[in-house]
Amino acid sequence: QAQVVESGGGLVQAGASLRLSCTLSGSTLGLDFMAWFRQAPGKEREFVSAISWRSSNTYYADSVKGRFTISRGDAKNAVFLQMNSLKPEDTAEYYCAADRRGSGIYAPSAQAKYDTWGLGTTVTVSS
Repeated sequence: QAQVVESGGGLVQAGASLRLSCTLSGSTLGLDFMAWFRQAPGKEREFVSAISWRSSNTYYADSVKGRFTISRGDAKNAVFLQMNSLKPEDTAEYYCAADRRGSGIYAPSAQAKYDTWGLGTTVTVSS
């Protein structure tokens, strides 16, 4: 059974950087998109960034545009999220997700698009 596993979270000060990694086990045949979402304490889970596996086109939430960069690692079925200039409001549990079956949902930011989710990695940014 395919799964995604996140790593790279931690506790940092405001202004610092972190790089999150996500590895997808199993075949990438049919893989359409991979994405990062986050959920802050007491808030709904929200879209952060996504990447098309075929075209490598990238998508970002306005709140992270210019600070976060999503990229893919072809050799390892991996996707990375480079997070720079972190702010306390970036504190959240970060989840990796994969659209492995071609959901037919166009919007990269739609949670329903993704059928495989990781357990999350915690990012805490202190002020």
